[in-house]
Amino acid sequence: MQNQMVNNQAETPENLARVRDWVFDLDNTLYPQSSRLFDQVDVLMGKFLSEHFKLDSVAAREMQKRYFHQYGTTLRGLLLHHPEIDPHHYLDYVHQLDLTVIEPAPALDAALAALPGRKLVFTNGSLRHAENVLARLGVAHHFANIFDVAAAEFVCKPDPDCYQRMLRAHGVTPTQAALFEDTLVNLPPAAALGMTTVLVTATATADSKLPTPSHDGPVHYVTDDLTRWLETAAKTLKSA
Repeated sequence: MQNQMVNNQAETPENLARVRDWVFDLDNTLYPQSSRLFDQVDVLMGKFLSEHFKLDSVAAREMQKRYFHQYGTTLRGLLLHHPEIDPHHYLDYVHQLDLTVIEPAPALDAALAALPGRKLVFTNGSLRHAENVLARLGVAHHFANIFDVAAAEFVCKPDPDCYQRMLRAHGVTPTQAALFEDTLVNLPPAAALGMTTVLVTATATADSKLPTPSHDGPVHYVTDDLTRWLETAAKTLKSA
């Protein structure tokens, strides 16, 4: 089991004590990657491209992954190169999901309740998708707001402008905020703004080539169990 709190100032949690806003990515962060929910999204993205561009499955997947690696999301690449795409239609299409693969999360519910401060969702997905997932998990009541890709006018993480839009929209002071993400490249822009960063990953092993967590680097904490990390954070803050 990966250490739930890893950071070179583990004995002095000032960077946690200053947090007023806890900002969470949605997919593979608030629910475990082991549910494989996002595999469904991946398949539907390929089908959308195949149908829209009349491509076979191999060519559709190549386009999908090329845009993802170049722009952070497939959608961003589509909007830049194919402005005829209706992003709302695309998002509705790729989020036709079977959410029963996600288990309700009473332990996460309790951990969020124990954590002082405001909670927000910051996602490259759609508002409806976020609402559906939060409802399935049973944690929707903890979140004051959801900042989705449409609210960002389809500028996506890791584009630094996306973070600025989220901060402005919800009055978040970056030095008083923490961001939880499963995607490593989405953390450096947050760290550069002064946010405390937490990488949520199922593959935090010695050979995963993750950067060594550092207070001054882009990843301040690493965990493979978000709920236990939040429980530990709440206890640490209570006893500080």
